[in-house]
Amino acid sequence: MTAPLGFVVCGAPLAARAPDVARALADQGWELSIGVSEAGAEWVDPDKLAAIAEHEIVTRRRHATEQRRTPRPDRVVAFPLTFNTANKIAAGIMDNHVTGALCDALGTGAPVLATLMVNDRLWGHPAWAGTLDRLTTAGVRFLDPRVGHVTGPEPVPSGTGGQVVDSFDPRWVVDAVAALPGRDT
Repeated sequence: MTAPLGFVVCGAPLAARAPDVARALADQGWELSIGVSEAGAEWVDPDKLAAIAEHEIVTRRRHATEQRRTPRPDRVVAFPLTFNTANKIAAGIMDNHVTGALCDALGTGAPVLATLMVNDRLWGHPAWAGTLDRLTTAGVRFLDPRVGHVTGPEPVPSGTGGQVVDSFDPRWVVDAVAALPGRDT
């Protein structure tokens, strides 16, 4: 498989496994374009991802005078997708390079695989049900970070983040991405 794959990293404990997941995807032939949010960079060193990516790691929005830095992806992986970023993209807010990449994917029909890392304490927030409904309706597929199945979105029990990180198998993302259809447009 040699196709452009967007890989965006948000700020949650599971981001520590992003280099393992990126390496597993690259080993399968995906041409990775990686974006790391400011919060994501607190959980993973972008330099660890640089050796894996086909293009420079994107850590900021491009300036008005800059050309697009990466090819338009065939598919996009959000690993992990956080409460904050999910709510933003569901509302169409593109206030950084990660939300921009995800909103662009949703707007152009590129399939999105999201590994949600949202704890059960936030699951009852009044905005959350609408966010999940909008993302599901838009075609986002959710990978459960505890068991590796593509399912409806599920919360991560509060206090189990370390266990989820330790038991996560990067192959789960590889298999789920391979099962996604390509870009519609």
